[in-house]
Amino acid sequence: TMKNPMVQAAASLLEKLLFLVHVRPLPAGSRKEPPPAPGYYDTSCFKRGDLLEVPRTLFIHFGIYLGENRVAHLMPDILPAVTGDRQQIQQVVTNKRLILGVITKTASIRVDTVEDFAYGGSILVNHMDRLFEDQVLGSEEAARRAEKLVGATAYSLLWNNCEHFVTYCRYGAPVSFQTDKFCETVKMIIRDQRSVLASMLVGLASIVCLGLAPSTTLPTIFIPFFLWMAG
Repeated sequence: TMKNPMVQAAASLLEKLLFLVHVRPLPAGSRKEPPPAPGYYDTSCFKRGDLLEVPRTLFIHFGIYLGENRVAHLMPDILPAVTGDRQQIQQVVTNKRLILGVITKTASIRVDTVEDFAYGGSILVNHMDRLFEDQVLGSEEAARRAEKLVGATAYSLLWNNCEHFVTYCRYGAPVSFQTDKFCETVKMIIRDQRSVLASMLVGLASIVCLGLAPSTTLPTIFIPFFLWMAG
């Protein structure tokens, strides 16, 4: 858990922005863009239990292939929290449902066709296996884990997202490298800002202790200070 207020603020901002990764932009003059037609993807190369990745502009969407053109994946969705109508819930998640799911931190682990899951994006298969070496579970075990979790669930873009779901199913441990990378980036930014602040304080101390001319020293000190404040 991140306790630093700056990290928490950055995480909160990210949670408000990252859901745009999942929002499917609608074409001009159209109310809804249909997914690719069935058969758009060659599923003959997929095996039950495979981990599927769909790279997007900034992040990656993940799912577990269940066979017969079905993929289990975690999506933010408000509908499972307000109704038990499975037929209604199973309809393709709209932007409104997705956004409300992010806001209320509710989601659904659902089963969709490969076309609905990937929505026209390219698919990578078991690309994460190289990072886990001997931790890869059996394909059938991965698929069964995914099937058992189908249904409503809590949601967090940073702590319980689609990557946590698939890594638990295929590798036995819920992790998210995207989250880890973001947290490390935030920590680096904080460390850099602290370094600038420390340099400014050293400069001010030199003025007091060494009697340096303010006219030449102050601009050098306060330029990084203002940059630090602006960041």
